[in-house]
Amino acid sequence: MTLLNVLFSCVSGTIEVCSNEGELVNLNYGCFTCICKNGFVQCQKDPCPGQEGCHMLLGETTTNCSSCFKCKGCLHHDSFYESGTEWRDKSDPCTVLTCKAGVVTESEIQCYTPCKNPLPPGPGQCCPTCPDCRINGQEVRPGHSVAILDDPCLRCRCESTSRRMVCEKRSCPVLHCLTSPVKNPGDCCPRCNGSRHFVEPPKGQCLLNNELHPAGHSFEVDRCTVCSCLNATTVCKRKNCPALDCPPSRQSFVHGRQCCPRCLDLPKSTECIDHGRTYQNGAVWQVDACKSCACMDGQVKCAQQTCPQLNTPCPPNSKLIHEPGQCCPRCVDSDGVCTVFGDPHYRTFDGKFYNFQGACKYLLAADCVNNTFHNSSFQIRVINDARNTKTSSWTKIVTIKLRELGIKVYLGRRMRVKINKKNVTLPHIIENKIKVTRTNDSVLLETKIGLRVLWDGNSFLEVAVSPHYRGRLCGLCGNFNKVARDDLTTRSGRLLHDDEAFAEVKFGESWRVGTTKACSRPPFRSRFPAASTQPCHLTSKKPIKDKYCRHLLSNAFTACHSKLLVNPYMKSCVQDMCECPKEKCYCESFIAYAHECERLGVRLPNWRHVFGCPPIQSTSKQR
Repeated sequence: MTLLNVLFSCVSGTIEVCSNEGELVNLNYGCFTCICKNGFVQCQKDPCPGQEGCHMLLGETTTNCSSCFKCKGCLHHDSFYESGTEWRDKSDPCTVLTCKAGVVTESEIQCYTPCKNPLPPGPGQCCPTCPDCRINGQEVRPGHSVAILDDPCLRCRCESTSRRMVCEKRSCPVLHCLTSPVKNPGDCCPRCNGSRHFVEPPKGQCLLNNELHPAGHSFEVDRCTVCSCLNATTVCKRKNCPALDCPPSRQSFVHGRQCCPRCLDLPKSTECIDHGRTYQNGAVWQVDACKSCACMDGQVKCAQQTCPQLNTPCPPNSKLIHEPGQCCPRCVDSDGVCTVFGDPHYRTFDGKFYNFQGACKYLLAADCVNNTFHNSSFQIRVINDARNTKTSSWTKIVTIKLRELGIKVYLGRRMRVKINKKNVTLPHIIENKIKVTRTNDSVLLETKIGLRVLWDGNSFLEVAVSPHYRGRLCGLCGNFNKVARDDLTTRSGRLLHDDEAFAEVKFGESWRVGTTKACSRPPFRSRFPAASTQPCHLTSKKPIKDKYCRHLLSNAFTACHSKLLVNPYMKSCVQDMCECPKEKCYCESFIAYAHECERLGVRLPNWRHVFGCPPIQSTSKQR
């Protein structure tokens, strides 16, 4: 289901904006989960539970949220259980019961102990445990499980707290399928295909696999399972076969109706052959990132790590990666990205938008402790230029000081680059330290310390930091702690609130560094610019919004509108054009919007040509 920007399609309204990127938003609307994403509230209707494989669907059940189909539950010993419920017998922790589409299956867990000196089961536990988490050459991580490939119903799990391993074999629930069940290779249990609606059998009778059974009647489903019809619920007892120390090719049944196979009595060998390679008894080898094998008495025994199902997307401010050499994908923290553009508009590492038109030198970002940055591993300082305006400014010079690497990088107008006070030709690489290259429209600085800087030579600046800087940063780009509402924390540690008068100006001025020689206009200090807050519609520039900034709503940017809220960039565009020394100040907001869209996976290839926003021509030499 796609994300909804309004809760009900039949109700018109405005899009709800937000500033606390990644946080849950409480709108007091039941049945919807809302988060702040890319500057606006995105809501998703709480879905109905999936009923794939249920051939006993009841009529729609209406709740406060929606109407959902439910799968038939089970009545057992005067208690009702929803379909999909599993519980244990209170008097026997090894007896497991499940309810699946109106059928109760009772079976016993079969324990498997792959170690020589197992520890006895704890209170309420069924199986003994092994003191370490290793099986068939596989080191099982705490909280994770492995499947034993000779018997996919046998799972071994490393307990998170005790760091001990327990191995259990469970039987499959009895299925009510109106069509033949399906079973994928490597799966433990078959499943019903699709879903079907429930047909009420005559009172007191039970329906199982297209057959009616009278109340109190017992019947055999297969050679391991006997069922009874009790209170219109099919209750089955299924024998669970023990795990065997031999592969299926070495198993046999004594007679045709025997439930469980046994291992054939074959001579043992001192070596194993696997995929044409010979291994001696006791050898272990890694097949791939997930699978390992061991040679035991001439038999190849393998274990495969099982990856948890990713039923939900990664949390906000994180992404899914599958690293080389790792078995399972996992969610990791995303890089922090701070953007500066136009008449400086700032989007902090935590996603907060604000404006600050100071025209001096400022600390943009640094790693620091208690807002102290003098011994930081990196500092990024910017000089803003007023460009002969009264209240506006634009980023002019970016200086990156990499203390631990002994490098200082200067990024100037028209992409001029200096390193340690010397002009350089691009690309420029200092081995194991930094790399400076040209992209289509910018200069890109990459460092070995997890810092990247993108500069277009005019006013667009993007700073990206790796997750290990989380909670360690300060400056105009905020503290990168996943909380946007505390980003306006001054150099003295005071938190300014959005509704406080001139909060953004006070915050920005607190991060001014250097002397006033760097200022192209006197610093604000105790005076605050009334003109800077004057709405554009009160000036002679009102038509500018319709003439230029409205292009952000055009077809050239449509592909990104569902991913990234355009409102903050529209407001920034209007503000830039209110006191613009040249007509194309709107391009700066367009550039920022297009860059952020590209980070979100949306390419907008033709907008520069359509709206006359060519990239800045570089004055730096290139090889």
